[in-house]
Formats: sequence, C-alpha cells, structure tokens
Amino acid sequence: MFKSSIQTIKLFKDVLLELPEACYSKPCKALSKASIGQHTRHVIELYQCLLEGYSIEEVCYDKRKRDKRIEQDITYAIEQLNNIQKHLVQPDKELYVTYNLNGDEVRIKSNYNREVMYNLEHLIHHQALIKVGVVQLTDVLLCETFGVAPSTLEYKKQCAE
Repeated sequence: MFKSSIQTIKLFKDVLLELPEACYSKPCKALSKASIGQHTRHVIELYQCLLEGYSIEEVCYDKRKRDKRIEQDITYAIEQLNNIQKHLVQPDKELYVTYNLNGDEVRIKSNYNREVMYNLEHLIHHQALIKVGVVQLTDVLLCETFGVAPSTLEYKKQCAE
C-alpha cells in the first residue's frame, strides 16, 4: 500500500514537471473551469490533513487550508508532494475522521492504513480528471497508467493474456 502510494505520487510529480507553467493554473473548460493546480492542491491538502492528524488521532478533511500557492506554483506543489512521500510510511493506528454534513458533525472510527488507501484512491481519481485537463491544454504525452486504478490495470492485463 505504501509502495503503491509513493509510486503514484512519483508519477504525479513526473507529470507536473512536464507541464508548461502557464497551463498549471489555467481554468479548464472540461474541468468545470477548475485548473490542474486546483485539483493538485485538493489532493495534496487531503494528504496533509491525514499526516497532521496522525499524532492526535483525529482527521478532518473538511478543515484543509486551501493554500492558493499550491494551485499556482508547480515547484511548491512538488515540494509538498515530496514531503508527503517522506512522511507517509507510519505504523497503523486507530484514527477518527470527522466530517461536517449538512451542519451535523459526524465522527467515524477508522485507521491510518485505511485512510492512506482512501487518499491513494482519491489521488488516482483526481489524476484521471487532471489527465483531461492535460490533454485539453497541452501536447504533453501521458503514460497510460496515469489516472488508472491498480485494479483496472490488473484487469486489463488479465484480459490481454
């Protein structure tokens, strides 16, 4: 799980490094006028919430910082991804995840490994969206595994055999 997470983050950084600077924060019509940078910020901040909440065993993804610098500066975003990779591997332990739903606070028991998996799936989902933006805004060629879930890759591999 950690190995896959770290590899997926590395692939994400590789794609970001290929992007022309001007397209990173450019609104994309196919993404409801969101930018690649906004999707990147969203993913990074959920990982940051998990890492920051680890020590106190309490995570609230709703209370992320929404740091505009992440969505406007590729270099800074990559620094944040490097930090996530550096600190992601931690022992599993019980956590509580708090959500605000229609004015009600909901607190759910979870664990660190489960939340790492949630963040990995969330990252892959947003990579698929980012792929749409990259295709629309640039000529950058993406590897075919970018934004594709490991289970889908495995299924395609089995179908090809």
